Amino acid sequence: MEIVHTPVLLNECLEWLSPVGEPYEKHALMVDSTLGEGGHTFNFLSKYKNLSVIGLDADPVIQAKAKERLSSFGERVHFYNGWFNDFYASYPSEYEKPDLILFDLGISVFHYEKSERGFSFRYDEKLDMRLNPLSEKSAADLVNELPEEKLADLIYLYGEEKLSRRIAKAIVQARAGGRIESSKALADVIWNAVPANYRYGQIHPATRTFQALRIAVNSELKRLPDALFNAFQNLNPNGKMGVITFHSLEDRIVKNFFKNLSKQCVCPPEVAVCRCGGKQCAENLTRKPVIPTEEEIKKNSPSRSAKLRVVRKLCNATKYHLEGVVGF
Repeated sequence: MEIVHTPVLLNECLEWLSPVGEPYEKHALMVDSTLGEGGHTFNFLSKYKNLSVIGLDADPVIQAKAKERLSSFGERVHFYNGWFNDFYASYPSEYEKPDLILFDLGISVFHYEKSERGFSFRYDEKLDMRLNPLSEKSAADLVNELPEEKLADLIYLYGEEKLSRRIAKAIVQARAGGRIESSKALADVIWNAVPANYRYGQIHPATRTFQALRIAVNSELKRLPDALFNAFQNLNPNGKMGVITFHSLEDRIVKNFFKNLSKQCVCPPEVAVCRCGGKQCAENLTRKPVIPTEEEIKKNSPSRSAKLRVVRKLCNATKYHLEGVVGF
């Protein structure tokens, strides 16, 4: 069995989310909200014999790989095929509440290297980018159907691409001659659209546009705030939740939500009398995000932008704790 993805911040996750001490002496349940090929789960189950895991993934193809990889753990691991926001919004009654929750918001190397869905512009593949093949819109649909202004806004908002308008204009001009159906065709349009000095920067000029399309196709940022809130609500008291982010947009959401959870009051300044309940709902265990070591970055370059944030639950939150958390 070929495994192509290396889990990021693995040792840090094993430490910060360890099921050691009270209340975990006999048994603990962890939900791996983004199972992928099962790297984090495999190591958690190997190290902590008192732990069982529910592994979630929207992609049935990569989950099948994880099932094979984790088969030796038997009944200690269970699987859910679907989006994590749906899982936490209607937490299945057959499961006990979790003691630990992990979100790794990065895209697996498998999707770039083996899925053949156009996540990478290094290959000439069908421009799809859907993590769940049953999702309605593909990247090709957005590229070929969105009006130029909306396409530019999408590239700017989700990709933080400063040349978004120039790129969108070039895409619209190119698709006038026929649909843009492949990842290489789109990358070539972007390459030719940007100034010569922009082509040879630290990253390929198509990188941010591809990120923006992937985020939009899979509603990654739209799913996140409610998923974090509902996951926290389902977490057992004293349980821990950790989130690994890879870019500023998703990290801002996690940072603001965890910050709100650790406050005594989250009412806006113009509210004279507290109406949120005035309780600190979580202890922020990582005052600053945990980042990979230089050694890890050298061995696994996709880890270079990873950040891990962890909180310990004290009590349930309210919807007020989502105020000021950026939604998309």
